Parts: sequence; C-alpha cells; structure tokens
Amino acid sequence: MNDEQRQELIRRLQHGEELSPEWARILFPPEKREYELVYHGKEREEDIIASTLAVPLQKVRTFGKNGNGWHNMLIFGDNLQAMKTLLKMKEQGELVNDDGTHGVRLVYIDPPFATKQEFRGSQDQKAYQDKIAGARFVEFIRRRLVMIKNLMSVNGNLVVHLDTRKMHYVKVICDEIFGEENFINEIIWHKGREGGSSRSHALGSAMPTEYQNMIIYAKKRPERFWKPILGPYKLSTVKGIEKDSRGWYYTRGRMGRQPAQWEIDAGEGKKTYVSDNPKEAKAEVLRRITSLGAEYVSRGDVWNSDIITQTKLTEYPTEKPEDLLDLVIDAGTEPGDLVLDAFAGSGTTCAVAEKLNRRWIGIDCGKLAIYTIQKRLLNLKSEIGNKGRLINPKPFVLYNAGLYDFSKLKELAWDAWRFFALQLFQCRDDQHKVGGIQLDGYLKGSSVLVFNHQKQPGVRIDEETIQSMHEALGSKVGSRMFIIAPSLVFDFQQDYLTLDRVRYYALRIPYSIINELHQREFVALKQPADELAVNDTVDAVGFDFVRRPELEYEAGANKRKGELIEEGFIKIKTFKSEAVVREPMRKKGNRETLSMVMLDYDFDSESDVFAFDAVFYAEAIEKANWEVRFPIEALGSQVMAVFVDIYGNEAREVIPASRFGVGKAKAAAKPVKIIRKTRK
Repeated sequence: MNDEQRQELIRRLQHGEELSPEWARILFPPEKREYELVYHGKEREEDIIASTLAVPLQKVRTFGKNGNGWHNMLIFGDNLQAMKTLLKMKEQGELVNDDGTHGVRLVYIDPPFATKQEFRGSQDQKAYQDKIAGARFVEFIRRRLVMIKNLMSVNGNLVVHLDTRKMHYVKVICDEIFGEENFINEIIWHKGREGGSSRSHALGSAMPTEYQNMIIYAKKRPERFWKPILGPYKLSTVKGIEKDSRGWYYTRGRMGRQPAQWEIDAGEGKKTYVSDNPKEAKAEVLRRITSLGAEYVSRGDVWNSDIITQTKLTEYPTEKPEDLLDLVIDAGTEPGDLVLDAFAGSGTTCAVAEKLNRRWIGIDCGKLAIYTIQKRLLNLKSEIGNKGRLINPKPFVLYNAGLYDFSKLKELAWDAWRFFALQLFQCRDDQHKVGGIQLDGYLKGSSVLVFNHQKQPGVRIDEETIQSMHEALGSKVGSRMFIIAPSLVFDFQQDYLTLDRVRYYALRIPYSIINELHQREFVALKQPADELAVNDTVDAVGFDFVRRPELEYEAGANKRKGELIEEGFIKIKTFKSEAVVREPMRKKGNRETLSMVMLDYDFDSESDVFAFDAVFYAEAIEKANWEVRFPIEALGSQVMAVFVDIYGNEAREVIPASRFGVGKAKAAAKPVKIIRKTRK
C-alpha cells in the first residue's frame, strides 16, 4: 500500500465512509504472481467456493430402467450452483471413474460467446461488449473454472471452446487457476468462413471469421490423461503401396524413421495404413484401423473440414458437430470415465459420451436446451453424426437444481423431506438435543429444527408454539434458532419472532429468503424471449419454486385455400407469472413474462415424453399478434404445447388435433377458447 492509499483509507475511516470492494485487494492482496489479469469485481478463489450455494437436486424423471449403480445426469439450473452440489457429491465419493479415481476425468465447456446477432447488419448490431460486459463476462467464466478445477480428478483435463473475442482473456485466467505449466495445447478449429463471402467483407468493412479455439489444461500435468489423436499417414509420403481386402491402402515397414515408444508398444512390422482421403481419418475408422494392429501418426493442432463434418442435427443455435466432440472425448477419456459439460446446449457432448460408453453429466439453464437434449438422447443413433441404427441410451435422470416443484416435494417420505429441507437452506445435518427437544442440524452455528408436519398433520406453528418451545430451550439454544416447515404451517407472517433476546426464524417452504442468511441477493433464472438471447449468460443465485403461469388461449385454424385448412394457430389471450425471487407475490402485466412456446406436433400420451418439434419465441409471437402459427399437415392426433415463462415455469396443454380442423378439412374450424388459472 502506498502513502496515497494509506491517507485515503484513513480519511474514509474517519468520515465513516463505506469501503468499495476494490479495497479488499489492497488490504488483503492475493498471492503475488509474475502476471495477473486484474479487473473490477474479481473475487478470491476461496470466496467463490464459500459463497456459492449448493442447491439440492430434485429428481424430475428417470429415462430408462435405473438400477442401483451410476446413472447419467441432465441438470436444469445455474451451472455454478449445480457444480457446487456436484462438488459435495465428489467429496462423498459419488463421482467415480471406472479406474476408481474420484472426480470428473474430462470437462468440455462451450461458454456463451456468439449468437446470430454477431452477423446482423452493422446498423442494428449490438456490440459484444454491451451485451456481455467484458469484466463481468470474464469473471462469470472464471467463477465456473474455479469450481471445475475442484471437480476434476487428479488426472483430469479441461477443454475450453471459445472464439477470438475472449479467448486471450480466458487463457490468462486459466494460467492463473490451473498454472501455466499445466497448459497442454491450443487447437484451432478451422471451420470455414462465418457469414459467407458477403459484400461487406469484400469491401473491407469486416474481416471474416474462419476459426474457433479450444485450449486444453491438465489439473496436474505429470498425472494428466491425454491420448494422441491419431490418423493414417498420407498416401503421397510413402512408397510400396498395396491394397488390402477392404480397398484400403497400406505399406509395410517403418518408412526409415526411429519409432516412438508408444509405436513400439503397438508392434513393429505391422501394416501402416495410408490415405489421401481425409474422410478415412474419422475417429470411427481410426478405431477400426487400430483394431487391425496398424501403425498411425498423431494429428496436429489445426482441424479443418477434412476432419470435422459440420452436420447440424438439431435446431439449437450454437450446436457443435459430433465429429469434434468425438475426437476430444476419445483422446481425453477411457470407457467408463466421467465427462462433464456445464454449458450443455444442444447436448452434443452428452450424445457423443453416450456413444463412446462414457459416463456423463450435462448442465444447462435453458428449458430449450434441456428439451433439445432429452429428445436427442431418446432418438440416438449408434454412429457419430447420428447415423446407423437406433440405440437405447443407458438410464439418465433429469434433475431440477434451483427451481423446484413443491407438489412433488410434498410427496416425499419424511426422511427424504428432512434431507431436502436441510440441503435447501444449506444446513449441516447434525441431530442433537437442547432442553430435551430433538433438533436436526446447524445453520451458521445456530440450531435448526425441521418441523415434522407429516407426523402432526393440521398442527400450526403460531406464537404460542414458539413460546412453549422457548420455555424448554431458553438461553441454552443461543441467540437464534431456525425452524423449517411448509409455509402454510406457520401462523404468523414475520420472518422471525423474538423472545427474551432469542430470535426464532421461520424458514418457509415453498419459499423463504432471509437476507442475513445469504451473502448475495437471490436472482432468478432467465429464459430467452428471442433466438438471439438463447446463448446469453445466466448467473442465477439461490432457489425458487415452480408456479404454473395463468394461461388463457384459443386454438383453431385459419388461412384457407378454398375449403382446405392450411394453418393452425394458438392465440395467447392471457399469460401471467409470478416469481418471488424478483418481485414478492406480484404479477407482471399480461404476456410480459412469456419466453417461448414449444410444440410437439404428435404427442404420445403413453410414453408421456415431450419431444418438441418447433419453438416460437415471445418476440416473434408478439409480432404475429400473439399467435403461434404452424402447418396443419405436420400434426398427428394431438399436440402438446408447453408455454414457458422467463423464470422457467411451464404451462402444459394437450390439444386434440381436431381443434385445428385435422380430419375435417372441408369444415370450418371454429376457435376453441381455453382458460387455465394458476394452480395454488
């Protein structure tokens, strides 16, 4: 600290002024490094771990028959909070690879860094720095990298996929977190020109982007696990070419060079397969070559379209090719290893990990992503690029992390309810007695009681109840105590009651937030209202509970050619939501909270799986006079419509196709008005 800073600090203290967060780094400087990226809002790594809530995972549904062993995990929620919970699972020995090591063997993340907005015309293009402010974006990524490092196994690897706009910043913070000595390499994916060869590019107003970057870090380089990414030698570099029965070219011998140890281990004198057809170098072909005992050569760090086929398998805006993840996962793991994608998006990582017989965890904060992944996994094909025969994925479970369905919580057995209640409010499970009363744990050093509403149905907690409790506990309980119970069990509205200087706090489920319990104000998840916002960053804090939006709509058909019905429609008359996190028990104006509408044109009631066929964003729906319009010929016997609000709540409706005139093409289909009120 220099003299000027000392004088300023003295002045602020003498005048009772608040100290800004920047003073923390001056008063308590972090460990000095040769270099460091310094910016506003940068937290200490220890504070990131300590201040992040570990939100419990609520099981929504299991797909496939789930045995007692490992099941793959698809998690809806903020990835930072979800990873804090996974970290607790790792500490409890629940995240294990086949070789017995604890933690995640490979983490691949493709954080938000580009949407179609980047390719709009220059007049209405919103600057990248404005959309995600630079320092805020870097710290957003850094917080997650800190958590990821703690989640990784001792021989694990991290792959970060970004583009040129933020990669240089992220490289520096990765050097800080993992250590520059643990940097393995940078891969350039030469994917081809984005935006095409437009006139603006030709005129020099923009420089076209042709590649993206992936940087690879080991948690601990000496123990890292990373296999060579292999391919055949080029046909033009060798002599003595022969063909085998498959029509593949090969040569014999070592081509006059000293073999590496791993090549010796593969066996000398075996066939060396060669090709001028890059498509033969695909990972699935390489595995066949390897099985023949062939020799091969490591690939370089520039991958182009000869290696990566950019086949689009979903409509998700930022989908990555399966070829790309096939190479990464195959190099960084063995069968049975655990793979994590904390920005799961379209689910490419989950799908490829499944095909390669890896365990996987996918996390995303977007409902569109979760439904995209769910549908993708349930329609999986055996080969990379989603070719070959249909396969059944191993069992996987969909979880909520931070947005909970209270109706399902109420159905839990008492032990499961008690466990969830303690987790929800970050309490330590430690049963003990004070004044003869059995208590369940501790929160910030104070005792916690989980009220057994199942054992005492109809019993209310009022001021007399607290008074009776206080007579037994007295000062032995300390200055405060916490009581967790369903909100309707409490007979008073205050956050706490005070008796003889002891505060008895009410922690209500489905909702309770007491500011002094949390270092950060709760912030809800945010779902996009247009396609350009699908890849925006979301940094939720805390938890909330599902509240079905109030919905009123009409379903019918219009736009007839002669007597034939061409188009069905769903007109949204009323859509209102509430989120206690943002505005306690206050509803916004009509349709202001709509995020999107997803449709399954041929919903199967027996499987009860929503496999959406189309998504319509609120911005486009508003422009269409609040109508969702779709082709009649796409419909089956019934339609499932899922109306999603900006907080992630849903209103689901199954609509018979007859309401859209299907089967009655010559009849005039009249709109049917449907009203669904909020379920309390």
